[in-house]
Amino acid sequence: MNKADCFYLGYISKLHGFKGEVSLFLDVTNPDDYKSIGSFFIDIDNTLTPFFVETIRIKHKGFATIKLKDVDDEFNARSLLRKEVYLPMKFLPKLEGVNFYDHEVIGFKVFDERKGHIGELKSVIDLKLNPLLQIVQNKKEILIPLIKGSVTKIDRVNKELCIKAPDGLIDLYLQ
Repeated sequence: MNKADCFYLGYISKLHGFKGEVSLFLDVTNPDDYKSIGSFFIDIDNTLTPFFVETIRIKHKGFATIKLKDVDDEFNARSLLRKEVYLPMKFLPKLEGVNFYDHEVIGFKVFDERKGHIGELKSVIDLKLNPLLQIVQNKKEILIPLIKGSVTKIDRVNKELCIKAPDGLIDLYLQ
């Protein structure tokens, strides 16, 4: 399995007890979507290695306590700390409307309600307090806060993202 065929689920954050259990930070919007996960891949030295889940308990704030098959002691569990966890794309819940995954809209043309076409979406900068859309037009960067209501329409077929930027913000970048 290649990373290009997977999505980032989270990372192993810490040990949980002494019998091989670990805490997995689920970097997802709804951790409960993954409460019955049976396996996943852990990136070990740039190789996605499959692991099978014996038990999973979803906790608070995006954490889950996980017991992995054949990881039965603190020593083996410790080797997994700070490792990234991935799932194949087919396990990613389908989103509709103006909801999107960051990776699916990269490269979309971006249109503002007032300014029309303003560029191409290069990335979603996932800052905890203020996520941003990074748009590039003629080598100029435009950063639009990703606040509720700022994305008004997503056309997945034509790869277009429609937004409503705060008044005057785009003009600051294009002067």
